[in-house]
Amino acid sequence: MKLAGTIAGILLILLGALWILQGANIVGGSVMSGQSQWLYIGIVVAVIGAALVWFARRRRV
Repeated sequence: MKLAGTIAGILLILLGALWILQGANIVGGSVMSGQSQWLYIGIVVAVIGAALVWFARRRRV
């Protein structure tokens, strides 16, 4: 479960980062480029991914 949670979290962070860059119009070539709602959706997805990685990697006592 630890490895699966870490991998899923990293994928969510990367996907969120892509959506942030598209929403900020840094990455073009998509209908999502320049649409600010994708910036906010990307932030939420990246934060969820970071939380998932944190929960998967924390030590259990």
